[in-house]
Amino acid sequence: MRGEKHSSPDFRLLLTGGGTGGHLFPAIATAEHVAATMPGSVVSFIGTRRKLDREALEHFGFTVKTIHSYGLKGKNLVELIKALLILPVSFVEAGYQIIKFNPDVVLGVGGYVTGPVVFVARLMGKPAVIHEQNSIPGLANRKLGRFVNRVCLSLPQSQGFFPAEKTVLTGNPVRKKIIDCRAARQSRSDKPTLLVLGGSQGAHAINQLMVEAVRSRAADFSKLRLIHQTGRDDEQMVAEAYREAGMDHLVSAFFNDMAGIYTQADLIVSRAGATTLAEIGVVGKPAILIPYPFAADRHQEKNASWYVESGAAVVLLQDGLTAARLTDEIVSIIADPARIEEMSAEMGKLGIPDAAARIVDICLKLAQSRMS
Repeated sequence: MRGEKHSSPDFRLLLTGGGTGGHLFPAIATAEHVAATMPGSVVSFIGTRRKLDREALEHFGFTVKTIHSYGLKGKNLVELIKALLILPVSFVEAGYQIIKFNPDVVLGVGGYVTGPVVFVARLMGKPAVIHEQNSIPGLANRKLGRFVNRVCLSLPQSQGFFPAEKTVLTGNPVRKKIIDCRAARQSRSDKPTLLVLGGSQGAHAINQLMVEAVRSRAADFSKLRLIHQTGRDDEQMVAEAYREAGMDHLVSAFFNDMAGIYTQADLIVSRAGATTLAEIGVVGKPAILIPYPFAADRHQEKNASWYVESGAAVVLLQDGLTAARLTDEIVSIIADPARIEEMSAEMGKLGIPDAAARIVDICLKLAQSRMS
């Protein structure tokens, strides 16, 4: 059964990926599941050289190694040449780390560093799995799909980008603390609570819309409690606007305890990043989604469509979106408890709380088949 302790105490898993929280947090969730269910196992990471990635992984107690690697997609000529010239170094460094750690399986979670590590692992005969968070895969995962043993998908829309016989719909791993709050509801206010999220870096456009909305429609928002994750640059601006308008609010650049924050929310306004959507699905909260319009291949719009089609969310495209339109949608949903309940139920159906367990099971089967 998924979630129970496994009988592979010496399992060695090498995770690779990073560059954004959307890649990093599913990897952390997967590593946490391995540590919890196989106490004698060993997990190591090969990531980017970003300080944010290294500090986040080390915070959770995992060993981190880095290699020189640069992205290829969307680069100017100079950056592209630099990235291509560094590739041989990336391959050598990846090979060295693989030999040194000697993993049973390599799991790539996306991001440009995944490419050289997973490719070299396959050349060395190591079983390899990739996990795709988004509906439209990134360049590294698209290219790796033909080489790896299995492709784990978060959303069914991405299946057509990979060989059908390799794909498995696993969902997107979510951290255990968020899974554990799935059924919790800890309101700290007698008012409905609106949670505004822009991703780990915040979303300036959403922040501006909310500030304008609160200033122009203060009477509507005075009936709500606002929790707003702004990102570092806009924290002061948003907090001052809410304070001046007399709002009941909690504003922060970044929330460390997202599980506790989710339990307080009645409605969420958010970007449509894959990890945030996976978390919202697991906790079963209705959402107004404003996809980031400059995401690669506009994949956030495609991500959102899966949740909108089921009635779990409403999508508002940023192009042409006004504060008045956003306010009308918020007020309309908040004022209809039956709709909130229906959207919550549909969102909960899309959440896959055992995604990490599904991925780890696939990795274990590959490792066991190699040894048999």
